[in-house]
Amino acid sequence: MSNSRAIVAKILCSLLSDRGSLNTLLSNHKDHPEFGLIQESSYGCCRWYFALEGLLEQLLNKPLKKQDLDIKCLMICALYQLRELEVAEYAVINESVSAVKIFKKPWAKGLVNAVLRGYQRKKDELELALTTSQPNRDLAFPSWLESEINGQWPEQALTVFQNSNQRPPMTLRVNLAKNTREQYLEALSQNGIGANAGSLADSALYLDKPAPVTDLPGFAEGKVSVQDEASQLVPKLLQLEPGQRVLDACAAPGGKSCHILESEHSLTSLTSIDMTQSKLDRIRENFERLDLESSLVAADASEIEAWWDGKQFDRILLDAPCSATGVIRRHPDIKLLRRPEQIKALEEIQSSLLEKLWMCLKPGGLLLYTTCSLLRQENEDTIKRFLDSTDSAKYEAIAADWGVECAFGRQLLPGTNSGPDGFFYAVLRKELA
Repeated sequence: MSNSRAIVAKILCSLLSDRGSLNTLLSNHKDHPEFGLIQESSYGCCRWYFALEGLLEQLLNKPLKKQDLDIKCLMICALYQLRELEVAEYAVINESVSAVKIFKKPWAKGLVNAVLRGYQRKKDELELALTTSQPNRDLAFPSWLESEINGQWPEQALTVFQNSNQRPPMTLRVNLAKNTREQYLEALSQNGIGANAGSLADSALYLDKPAPVTDLPGFAEGKVSVQDEASQLVPKLLQLEPGQRVLDACAAPGGKSCHILESEHSLTSLTSIDMTQSKLDRIRENFERLDLESSLVAADASEIEAWWDGKQFDRILLDAPCSATGVIRRHPDIKLLRRPEQIKALEEIQSSLLEKLWMCLKPGGLLLYTTCSLLRQENEDTIKRFLDSTDSAKYEAIAADWGVECAFGRQLLPGTNSGPDGFFYAVLRKELA
């Protein structure tokens, strides 16, 4: 298929029908001559879908039928391009009308043309109606998630919505075992790449604008990696010491495992577990580039009888599967893919992992529970349930000047273009018998 707008419409249809993720769907079109436009439009349509849908509702005389989701998505794509991109308006309209043929719905030609020209004519009026129709509709969050964030973070909600709609920064983790942050900043400067130091982790750098990793000095030699600043707080919170046995229970994509080894070179061992062999292969590639070693295990971390040898760990990192509502700026398709009923299922997975992995922790050892969620159900509520049911578990408050202190943990909310992703942390110690 050559028509880029039709491709974006099909990607949107798949996401709305719960088939695939944005990254996997886009990977099928890497060789398309207009891949840049396809990628930009797909990300933008996901980011602004609920606002674009609100504009489309105003432009339609009656709602489209369910079987015409493809035509709806085609118009959503066109509205995004008219609204947000510097693309010739006649090209957007003509190409979108032409794309109707691909969907074999000739009746829709006139509709698509009328809707897009209507937006051209009445843009200001339509946008004003969108912002006044219901609070925050223009910020394009699904209503259930908007309600949750408003309810849980009433003072910070507007900032959360706004920051989640920003393009994400490209954040680097300097390998402090191979160079200082100041040395790497100087190397970037010599290569004409602007960057600023992060304020939370002493290894974090924010690039002024994204760059291919091949342009980063020393990347191939392991002097630097790409990782959000929120994740870079993990090794310090684990309170690593020489000689410890450490478990990274849900390790993919591997950045935290790598950073653990960069931060403490004298661990007795690090075991990194993930369910997917292909993800473990990617972790292995990163280990090789950084000249690090770990035991990589393909398993479900909660099925401990399948992988655990019975020797307890001094430190366990549980970066639990979650709704990922704190990383919407990086993965805007979360707005379309996530459903409220999924949160309950995730809570059960998180609780099961905590319960099972606790057996693998030595008395006196620490478990660090993290998610990239903003929702209390997956964060402090999960920790509270675990503490209530586990006599040997003791909560340790995190003394820090970043984030929001919660009843059982600490929450980072999504930052600006020089700030971290949304992330939750809770430190649990296993009491000596």
